[in-house]
Amino acid sequence: MSPKQRKWRWIFTVVVLLAALVTTGAAVGWYKLLREVDQPPFASGDERFKYGSLGGENEAGIPYWIFVVLPRMFPEYLPGPGGYASLGVAWEEGHELPIGFTKKTVGFPRVSNTCAVCHTASYRESPDAPPVFVIAGPAHTNNIQGFFSFLSQAARDPRFNADNILAEIRLVTDLSWLDRILYRFLIIPLTHQALVERNFDWMSREDMAPWGPGRDDAMNLTKYFMLNMPEDGTYGPTDCPSIWNLNKYRPEEGMRLNWDGATYDARSVITDSALGIVAKPQADFAAQMDWLVEYLGSLPPPKYPFPIDQTLADTGHSVFDAQCARCHASTRTGKSVPAEEVGTDRNRIASWNKAAAIAANRTATELGAERRGMVEEALDGYIAVHLDGVWLRAPYLHNGAVPTLRDLLTPAAGRPAQFYRGYDVYDQQNVGFITQGEAAARTGSRFDTRRRGNGNQGHEYGVDLSDADKDALIEYLKTL
Repeated sequence: MSPKQRKWRWIFTVVVLLAALVTTGAAVGWYKLLREVDQPPFASGDERFKYGSLGGENEAGIPYWIFVVLPRMFPEYLPGPGGYASLGVAWEEGHELPIGFTKKTVGFPRVSNTCAVCHTASYRESPDAPPVFVIAGPAHTNNIQGFFSFLSQAARDPRFNADNILAEIRLVTDLSWLDRILYRFLIIPLTHQALVERNFDWMSREDMAPWGPGRDDAMNLTKYFMLNMPEDGTYGPTDCPSIWNLNKYRPEEGMRLNWDGATYDARSVITDSALGIVAKPQADFAAQMDWLVEYLGSLPPPKYPFPIDQTLADTGHSVFDAQCARCHASTRTGKSVPAEEVGTDRNRIASWNKAAAIAANRTATELGAERRGMVEEALDGYIAVHLDGVWLRAPYLHNGAVPTLRDLLTPAAGRPAQFYRGYDVYDQQNVGFITQGEAAARTGSRFDTRRRGNGNQGHEYGVDLSDADKDALIEYLKTL
């Protein structure tokens, strides 16, 4: 073989080896970082709603093993002992993650959320009773702001580094040598960067009361996280709503969704909420939305689980027809009532506007999300809500500022100025949850109606009824 032939043979060999290395590296990189593994099939639609991935793991998921060890590393940034349970999440016995949290492998195991994180209610008959979880109910115990705050503070702590996190992971699992390298030089640094760059500071300004369990500032979350709009100083915390029986909303009759009627139909609300989770829709996103619309559309509201005095409820039906039906069981239901008429706190309305709606519709279209969208007009009222399952939707008003139905039938000046949200022992007499006392204070979060966005004024309907009529009306409302 001539020197020239040997030279070209050597070049060829090197090229082949380099190509093999690149191909192998690409295959390993895909397998370890991008390979998507379907979740096992779910036994029911309820299980899929609670734990089924919407695709958030791909763009916004937290590496599973980092998620596991963070509470052990930074317990001081949680509300109390118990890890994530201290945030009031709904957690079924025998499950490795709370309801509304998903685990899926995209290269490596990752954690994300489902709609159930904000829409699973719980109640207990007594302090010693186990919790009953109700799908599509308002997650009145879940401290969403506390979760954001925990992640932000943990990421900014200098102990959030590869050495410390890998040391903690070694206590719970044995990563392979390659996984340890990937975690050290890629996964942990990228997770840290993503958490540090996310601005959570606007949630905790001095002039803004804590959301407390069961609430979020949904429209500002949309403006600042999804739309990257500049902060405008508004503050509109609202309760997580129930989302069962969505077929009751009939957009063809002028009904709208969201507390202020900002969205045309159920698919739009579901889609926009899901976009807040997934960041970037995956290939099956439209099919996922189709399933959620169908599942939630026909999901019945829960029946009141305690005894009902039916004779008293029948009397209450007449009181309801005279006092409540004109808004909550009429052609007005599902439509906006002017804020001046209902008189409730205006901060939620002020947090959203026509420009934000236009930007949200444009962004959703650019992401490839198919939905009718948000209403591109100025809004100045609150929706007269349907009352199905109202017994489980406490605290009441759009911002959750009134603890029970009985309190709602009291003039605003006589309603509790402070109470505790987040305790799930049920108050059968007043219809709501126990919001005062040592147990409520220990488990819940203090809610001050004098703080911005927390006003309990307005909706003074039925406040002049006799005590007997109020008792009857409350008994009837249990049946809805």
